[in-house]
Amino acid sequence: MKKEIKRFRELIKEKKLIDSSLGILQWDLETTTPRKGKELLSEMVGYLSMKGYNIVTSEEFLSLVNFLKENEKDLDDIQRKEIDNMAEEIEKISKIPPHEYQEYSELTAKTQGIWEEAKAKNDFKMFKENLKKIFEFNIKFAEYQGKKDKKIYDIILDEYEKGMTTEKLNEFFSGLRAEIVPLLKKIMEKKKINEKSYINEKVTISEQKKFNRFLSEYLGFDFDRGVVAESEHPFTLNLDKNDVRLTTKYTEDIPFSSIFSTIHETGHGIYEQQIGDDLLGTTLATGGSMGLHESQSRFYENMIGRSISFWKGIYDKNIDIFPFLKKIKIEELYRDINKVEPSFIRTEADELTYSLHIMIRYEIEKGIVNREIGIDDLPEVWNKKMEEYLGIVPETDREGILQDVHWACGLIGYFPSYALGNVYAAQLYNTMKKDMAVDLLLENGKLDRIKGWLRDKIHIYGKLRETGELIQEVTGEELEPKYYIEYLKEKYSKIYNLD
Repeated sequence: MKKEIKRFRELIKEKKLIDSSLGILQWDLETTTPRKGKELLSEMVGYLSMKGYNIVTSEEFLSLVNFLKENEKDLDDIQRKEIDNMAEEIEKISKIPPHEYQEYSELTAKTQGIWEEAKAKNDFKMFKENLKKIFEFNIKFAEYQGKKDKKIYDIILDEYEKGMTTEKLNEFFSGLRAEIVPLLKKIMEKKKINEKSYINEKVTISEQKKFNRFLSEYLGFDFDRGVVAESEHPFTLNLDKNDVRLTTKYTEDIPFSSIFSTIHETGHGIYEQQIGDDLLGTTLATGGSMGLHESQSRFYENMIGRSISFWKGIYDKNIDIFPFLKKIKIEELYRDINKVEPSFIRTEADELTYSLHIMIRYEIEKGIVNREIGIDDLPEVWNKKMEEYLGIVPETDREGILQDVHWACGLIGYFPSYALGNVYAAQLYNTMKKDMAVDLLLENGKLDRIKGWLRDKIHIYGKLRETGELIQEVTGEELEPKYYIEYLKEKYSKIYNLD
């Protein structure tokens, strides 16, 4: 038994080294690689992806996993969970032909560069053929699973949130639409026309970088084990808990765009840095489901970053770091960063309308996978849904169908995780407030207490515990959307003095 476990660990280490190398390539592709160098890096991604594929589909690895699975009673909890997860991964990946796996890996690496160029040129036609191939691959890979009792899109969703189905999401979004759309309408009727904005003034990139670095550290991100760079679309990459990489995007005349992107990605980064040391070197040493991961970034971005208590803790002591704030009263700032106004760009959407942006993407993904929406029709479909849910129509593809990188990366089925993340975040926030005076801690700058609570309740477990199990244990309930809806209604009714 010891011999088999030792060999399993050796092969897992080899696979993790390959995955880390792929991570570095991904980082380069999105941050520093010159445009003409992306072709080579895409080939490198395909080559290394096959190395990882060959390990987990080899007869030796399969035999090891089967043996250890049969002797699970002799394994500890971490080993048992690793074996269960690897057995599931082998079941999925071994059904994909090797040449298709490599082709898809190269396709997604290459398409990210094409997406970036298409977005810059505002030309969806440059991107659509590769996008069509990516969706076709995802549909084909789901069909290979042979789960005839499950819908194809449900199989795809399961990759990011185990057990999630279109039935559950339809019910969730239906409830959200019923509550949020009328609230949005009431707010828009109550709002003053051409309300003054205090926060969208020109701020140099160097000033923004300095303040964002301060914010990330203030929240608890450890720069001895992390770094921040720039990319067209902000993201977080973890090689392990000692190398976590964040990116943001700076725009001089929209300084709070980078501020909230940085806070969001810092939430992801803190999660990864607080994974339990006992999981280092295992396949469990990363965040849980995508919905749970997004709950941490959305919690930091919204429950903390958009609260007046958080800014009270910063204003007096640290305003010199960001002189721009001296021009604004804290009450003006609070109202401005929580201003409700339908907008085109998801990453800059206000907290209330954000999930409507996700609903649009969910309905489009589902429609494409179910062969109800064609790729050629996406700009038109997108614009119609924007008008239906948000009352606005993008004038360009850049601010419409081309704004997100996710589909270019092959992340089909990922978008619903953002909405689920909002729900998990509100549910956890509701429980946290019962355990500690959150607002008082924020006002006094004691972010370590909040970070510690999240570490002990969520972060240390990595992928050792299932999301549903953790949420049930921490909050005493299964996933419950009412806390998110109540949070939004209470917060925005106060801000806009609704009856």
